[in-house]
Amino acid sequence: MGYKTKERSLVVMIFHETKIPGAFEIHLEPILDERGFFARSWCLQDFAAKGLNPTVAQCNCSFTTRKGTLRGLHYQASPYAEAKLVRCTRGAIYDVVLDLRPTSPTFKDWISVVLTAELRNTVYVPEGCAHGFLSLEDGVETLYQISEVYHPEAARGVRWNDPAFRIAWPDTVKVISERDRTYPNFELS
Repeated sequence: MGYKTKERSLVVMIFHETKIPGAFEIHLEPILDERGFFARSWCLQDFAAKGLNPTVAQCNCSFTTRKGTLRGLHYQASPYAEAKLVRCTRGAIYDVVLDLRPTSPTFKDWISVVLTAELRNTVYVPEGCAHGFLSLEDGVETLYQISEVYHPEAARGVRWNDPAFRIAWPDTVKVISERDRTYPNFELS
């Protein structure tokens, strides 16, 4: 595994900035001993120090039965915009963060991160960005820590294949909900 042995007081997470301001891929830095390892996966102080929203108002879990299932791209509109910390706890996903903030230098740009149970990596999705993923295996489980409780009236989405974004998905989409499949073409409202 290549994990380092460290003193417990040196438990850290490794934040990798992406091209989208405020979006990070985060890796654990496990402390290895004869029992296995220990690692920090979330810390209020570390998130706040990076300027990230450290609030966790809700945790959600999804289970995706089939490879090629697409979930998203979802977000909540203001005043209920939400940040998300997403981790794949079983299997692997192709995770996409799409910047929908009109004043952002990366407006309508997207990034992708492959999240796997084996790597134990996460992606931080800032407020104002849409999020979605494609399952790369059968039987995928995903855990979300979310900064805002769910408000159905603020739930929004954009279509996974909207030409405004040109997202390059790595495989054929085989399963998608009617809602996610039929979002209209993107228009800034």
